[in-house]
Amino acid sequence: MSLKIILIILIACPLALTGRKWTYNGLDGEHDWPTNYPFCGGAFQSPIDFQTHLLRYDPNLPPIQVQNYNLSTSEQLTLGNNGHSVQLSLPSHMYISSLPHRYSAAQLHFHWGSSNLLTGSEHTVNGKQFAGEMHVVHFNSDKYPNVSMAVDKHDGLAVLGVFIEIGEANPAFDKLFRFISGVKYRDQKIQVPAFNIRALLPDRLDQYYRYDGSLTTPPCYPSVLWTVFRKPVTISRKQFLALATALYASFAQDSPSMPLHENYRKSQLPDNRVVLVSFREGDFTWMSWGIIASITAASMLGLLMIITLVWCILRKRSYTEEQEEKNNGCKLSEKEEHIS
Repeated sequence: MSLKIILIILIACPLALTGRKWTYNGLDGEHDWPTNYPFCGGAFQSPIDFQTHLLRYDPNLPPIQVQNYNLSTSEQLTLGNNGHSVQLSLPSHMYISSLPHRYSAAQLHFHWGSSNLLTGSEHTVNGKQFAGEMHVVHFNSDKYPNVSMAVDKHDGLAVLGVFIEIGEANPAFDKLFRFISGVKYRDQKIQVPAFNIRALLPDRLDQYYRYDGSLTTPPCYPSVLWTVFRKPVTISRKQFLALATALYASFAQDSPSMPLHENYRKSQLPDNRVVLVSFREGDFTWMSWGIIASITAASMLGLLMIITLVWCILRKRSYTEEQEEKNNGCKLSEKEEHIS
């Protein structure tokens, strides 16, 4: 084959080198990623399990500050299905202001389990896996013009990770989930009205895990400064199922259709990394006052029940002893009468 023909192929078919197919399971699954994407088999990969022995408290970590997250409903955002997740484009005037560089927003997306598997977060805490995880992706706009130029640079990306667990319904997520039926199949995209993205994050942004890692999907570049919030957000089971059952990883014309679920990468080796944390272990201030009040009330009720139970047992024992003394007294009187 002549050099000219080879050059034509390389120019006409760039996907042959850069866009190889990958999945989470089966053929082209996670175990095969390093074959076509060498970084996926390299060091400093994500996600990881936040094990207690990896954590180091850093009192100098400031609360996360986000700017312009409350978007106007007059703005339009692109919601799409890329075959691996559902993704919402974000305007670059949204940014994180509490990092050494300005990191402007690019997109957010989700990882989740399935209708039968309510465990689909990528990061875990001492082995605990949450129902899902949201990633808000930002790029270093001080140094790079867009996310495409930043994605493979060592200081290129900063991602906010949010654990999702099943609990109370969250109205903020409905502003996104109610449009999911419009992107059921791969490569489908629609325009949706913008909303307050800040409402998707936990109430408190001052408690988090911080470490250097990678993209959790191919090409797995080790270019991410990770901030994963300690406190999860909740969505209802109905909301979770709307996400976990409505989407397909296949194109509309494909048969059979391939459900899009269990789209999370397994934990990677820590590679001697230290995970900085902005909170001390045993610090439960992230819990809401309602939760704390409920726990306190339950504890007091439990203590009251124990005291009542002990009192009843002692009273019964005292009554039993009184009866025995009374019976013994009667027997002694009868014996004395019999002797006389």
